[in-house]
Amino acid sequence: MQKNVIAFIFWLAAGCAALVMLLAASVGARAQSQGTFKELNVSLWPEYDRPGVLVIYRIALPDNTSLPADLTVRIPASATLNAVASRQTDGKLLNAPYVRVVNGDWAEISFTTTMPGTQLEYYDGSLTRDGKLHKYRYSWPGDYAIDALGIEVQQPLGATNMVTSPALGAGKTGQDDLTYYTANIGSLPQGQEFDISLEYEKDDETLSVAGLKVQPSAPMGDSSVGWRSWLTAALPWVVAAVGLVLIVGGGVWYWQSGKRKAERKEPRRRRKPSTAAEGATMPAPPAGQPIYCHSCGNRASQGDRFCRICGTALRGN
Repeated sequence: MQKNVIAFIFWLAAGCAALVMLLAASVGARAQSQGTFKELNVSLWPEYDRPGVLVIYRIALPDNTSLPADLTVRIPASATLNAVASRQTDGKLLNAPYVRVVNGDWAEISFTTTMPGTQLEYYDGSLTRDGKLHKYRYSWPGDYAIDALGIEVQQPLGATNMVTSPALGAGKTGQDDLTYYTANIGSLPQGQEFDISLEYEKDDETLSVAGLKVQPSAPMGDSSVGWRSWLTAALPWVVAAVGLVLIVGGGVWYWQSGKRKAERKEPRRRRKPSTAAEGATMPAPPAGQPIYCHSCGNRASQGDRFCRICGTALRGN
């Protein structure tokens, strides 16, 4: 009995430990989601390869961040998410699984990154047109504290009179022959929003990608979800499943072992001997016939109960 109790306690402790690990991982994920970005570089590319605005987040986590890390970033609910990816050590982007939950005017994008560098892209269709005049306003909702915020605005192909507020200074021509306006905004505390408005004039609906001489230098990579990212996201649930199996299995084993032990303690009922079993009497021989000892074979006299030679009890007397 004592061994059964010790074994059950072991199984129960193992299961509870697995559940505690899951709880700790969940708490750690929530804490990380309310942390700090070492860098956030926001790129705004109006009418790049779609009529709206391509918004690109390039996120760098602090050096002391424990990986994998769970993040939740809000984007406009009306926006179309294009990709979420972790930047690998070779610079390539590997797509990461994500969950999108709409909450009012915002959509919460939750994902797990296995690397300190992450990229998120979405298309914002709120670009307005009034004849030649095109306008757009971007808002950062303040989900994270940011040590260094950078802004980049790409002037669309064929656009003129680009104006931004706040002003981003004079534009510079990039390797793709498009003009870029950039600025380092500095640090922002968590909860502080940041807005930037831009407007420009454009006569046609030609997209900037049509005039590019080279392909983009940093494609998003394989469209399939990386197995490492999937494993990282699924690992806490695997641990929880193992914990539940240990607890349930230990309980069933303990119950079954106790039941078998109780059955062994119950007295066994004796079976009644059959008519041919030991102890049954043999019919007496007819009167006047000689009686022989069934053990030694010697003849006995009438009225003898035991053999006179070997002493064996005679049958039928």
